[in-house]
Amino acid sequence: MLQTSRIALRAPEPSDLDFLFDFENDTTLWPVSLSLTPFSREVLRQYLENATADIYAARQLRLMVCLRETDNTVIGTVDLFDFEPLHQRAGVGIALAAAQRGKGYGLEVLQLLEAYAAQVLQLHQLYCSVGQENTASLKLFRQAGFQEIGVRQEWLRTPGGWQNVVEFQKLLSVS
Repeated sequence: MLQTSRIALRAPEPSDLDFLFDFENDTTLWPVSLSLTPFSREVLRQYLENATADIYAARQLRLMVCLRETDNTVIGTVDLFDFEPLHQRAGVGIALAAAQRGKGYGLEVLQLLEAYAAQVLQLHQLYCSVGQENTASLKLFRQAGFQEIGVRQEWLRTPGGWQNVVEFQKLLSVS
C-alpha cells in the first residue's frame, strides 16, 4: 500500500543515518523545520534506535521516501505530526532532496500518505503550514487537493525577514 511504481514509503532504519545527518543539517530547510542548531550523528543515531512506528505512542510518524527504480535510494522524508486520535487529524510535512524536486514525487508521496492516513489510521483530516514564499510547496499542496483556509501574518522569521504562512487543510474520505 505504501508504494507506487516509482516510490515507496518506509520506516526509518539505522542505514538512514548518513542521509538524515546531511538532510537535518541542511540550513536551507531550517526555517520550515523550525531548527536552529545542527544535529549530531549521535543524536540522530539515538533517534533511529528509539524511533517507533507506533503513532499512538509517539504522536508522530516519520517515513522515508525511497526511489524504487534505484534500489530504494532515500530521497526525502514525510512526517505526520501533532497526531490527535480523538479528533482524527494530523499535520503533514514533506521534504525532498533538492535534486529530486519538481519530478512529481511529492504529489505521489502525499497521495500515498493520504490513503494510509484515511484507510489505516482512520484520520478525518490532514493539515499543513507553508511559507508564502515557498511557491513549489504551495503548488504541491493545492495540486494534492488541500484547501487554503487562512494566512498567518509574519509567522516565520527567516534570514530575509518575516514571512507569512498559508494554512491548508484536507478532509479525507475513508473508503
